[in-house]
Amino acid sequence: MFGFLKKLLGAGSAPAAPAGNLGTDELCRRLGATEQQLRSVAIVYRSFEIPKRTGGTRMISAPADELKEMQRLILHRLMRRLSAHPAATGFERGYSIVSNALPHVGQEMVIKLDVENFFGSTTAARVENYFRAIGWNADAAALLTRLCTHQGALPQGAPASPRLSNLVNYRLDARLAALAQRRGLAYSRYADDITFSGPAAAHMAGRNTDIIHAVAQIVREYGYRLHTGKKLRIARTHDRQVVTGLVVNAKANLPRSRRRWLRAVAHHLQSGKPATLTPQQLAGWQALAAMIEAQRTAA
Repeated sequence: MFGFLKKLLGAGSAPAAPAGNLGTDELCRRLGATEQQLRSVAIVYRSFEIPKRTGGTRMISAPADELKEMQRLILHRLMRRLSAHPAATGFERGYSIVSNALPHVGQEMVIKLDVENFFGSTTAARVENYFRAIGWNADAAALLTRLCTHQGALPQGAPASPRLSNLVNYRLDARLAALAQRRGLAYSRYADDITFSGPAAAHMAGRNTDIIHAVAQIVREYGYRLHTGKKLRIARTHDRQVVTGLVVNAKANLPRSRRRWLRAVAHHLQSGKPATLTPQQLAGWQALAAMIEAQRTAA
C-alpha cells in the first residue's frame, strides 16, 4: 500500500514511472475482451459546443458508441476502487456540490479560483504516467491511454475523463491541501473550481495575493493555468459567498433569489398560471433542494 502511494504521489509531472507488472493479458481479463478487440476500437469523437452557465461556450467531445462503451467498462472495472484525494469532490461517489461547499460554510473569507481549459490541459502523457504508476506495464498503459484520451488530452464529454482527472491530480490536490493547512485554510476542488476559505482580513492581510500566486505556481507545474479577472473572486463576510452554486455565508443553500423563483414557479403551476418550468423540471429542482438540505443536515 505504501509503495503504491509513493508511486502515485510522484506521478504528477515527474518522469515516467517504473514499469509495472500488469500487462495486456491482465487488462483483457479484467475488461472481458480480447486484445484484438481492445486494439481495434475506433477512436472517433463528435465535437460540439454547449453554452456555459456563466456565459460563453464549452467544447464537448463525445465518443462514438463503441468507444463510449469501452470507456465505461474501463471506468467501472479498473477505476472504481482507486482513490482520489479527499479534497476532490467532483465526480466522486458519495460526494456532491454540497460536499464541496460545506468546508467553506461560515468562513470569514472565501477565495475562488478557476482552472483554464481543465480537461484539455490534462495531458495524455500524464494519464499514461498515472497508469504506469498504478502498476500497468508500458504496453498496457499505452493502450489504456489511447482508449481514454483524444488529441493529446482528456476529452470533456467522455465517460472516463471526470474520474481520471481526479486520479491523475492526486498529487496536485495533496500539494494544494498542504498549502491550505500551512495557512490555516480549508481547501476543496470540484473539477476546475478551486476554493480556499478561512480567517478574516485581520489574519490574512496582505496574504491573499501571496496565496493566489502560490496556487498559480503549483498548478502550472501540472500543465494548468488559472483564469484571471472575473473568474478570480475573494468574498468576505459582508459579501455573498458562493461555492459551486451554493451560498455558504451561514449554511450551504441555494441562493435566496433561486429559492424565491422556485416557490413562484410552484405557485404558478398549482394555480394554472403560465410558468417558466414544466412540472418535471420543477420536480428536478425540488429534488436538488431536498438533497442539499439532507446532506447539510447529515453533515
